[in-house]
Amino acid sequence: MKIGLQGLPMNHRFDRRAALAALGAFGLAPLASLAQGEAWPSRPVKLIVPFAPGGPTDTIARLVAERSQAIWKQPVVVDYKPGGGTMIGTQFVAKSPPDGYTLGMAISAHMINPSLQPGIPYDTTRDLAGVSHICLSHFGLFAHPSLPVNNIPELIAYAKKNPGKLSYATPGVGTGTHLAGQMLNHMAGIDMVHVPYKGSAPAQQDVLGGRVPLLFDVLFSSMPFVKDGRMKVLALSSPRRAAANPEIPLIADTVPGFSAMSIIGIIAPSGVPRDLLHRIGADLARAVKSPELSERMTALGMEPVGSTPEEYDALIRTEIEKWAGVVKKAGIKIE
Repeated sequence: MKIGLQGLPMNHRFDRRAALAALGAFGLAPLASLAQGEAWPSRPVKLIVPFAPGGPTDTIARLVAERSQAIWKQPVVVDYKPGGGTMIGTQFVAKSPPDGYTLGMAISAHMINPSLQPGIPYDTTRDLAGVSHICLSHFGLFAHPSLPVNNIPELIAYAKKNPGKLSYATPGVGTGTHLAGQMLNHMAGIDMVHVPYKGSAPAQQDVLGGRVPLLFDVLFSSMPFVKDGRMKVLALSSPRRAAANPEIPLIADTVPGFSAMSIIGIIAPSGVPRDLLHRIGADLARAVKSPELSERMTALGMEPVGSTPEEYDALIRTEIEKWAGVVKKAGIKIE
């Protein structure tokens, strides 16, 4: 007697092709289930943070992981892969299996790197997909109290009278705050000198000490110095006012079209099935908009968003194009 697949006896009534088709269908069943989002998640989900532990992105990642875990009934593990201006962690996400079990945190550097970083090891829009825009944080333009300007019109007038003599500190080269300063230079026709630091803390200290007159920084990071009178805030670089500080004017009030802000979202490998991507995005948006998470983000100075994958992808593409123009006009290069 001949023995066929799975040890089944073969005779003239046994259809080998039918058996193979049946086994093929059985093997593809989990994929079909995954594509419909029915079997997901059946194991822990990994959330990649492209920084070392600590800082606002890590805080948001942990908040999102905590809330998502409650929705998915599976552990959401925060995994740190710092370095390369966020490229190491982002590359890990891009190269991961497109099954929804590896997600990544992305900040504004995700949209700046394509035009700034030489030899970026992935294609930002081809190899990665937006899942949901989680929240945004405002950039503020701060000044030492001794600087004789109190708003953007006065700053522009002062800079034009003193070309090349006005400098601004930021947490580093290629950051959103650095490019916000360069954007202001070009859109307002002024010439402020960029002074980069390795993080917000040293930049803040030199402005507090009067060694640098201006600072572009994340709003919630430097507002405590405004409240104790050691700095003043001139304006926000965002396209709309901050919900927590609606009294602070915008650079765009004086320079129409000016827009620069910190964008935090979640990305995935581009091959994740669209219906599964939509399910994950919807769950994340629901988590972000929940009173528990929304209130905690607001307390940290963040504005919760929660978007669809399509909305976040559109934002990513718009921001890539915008920052490419700023980098080209300013001639910014990473050494």
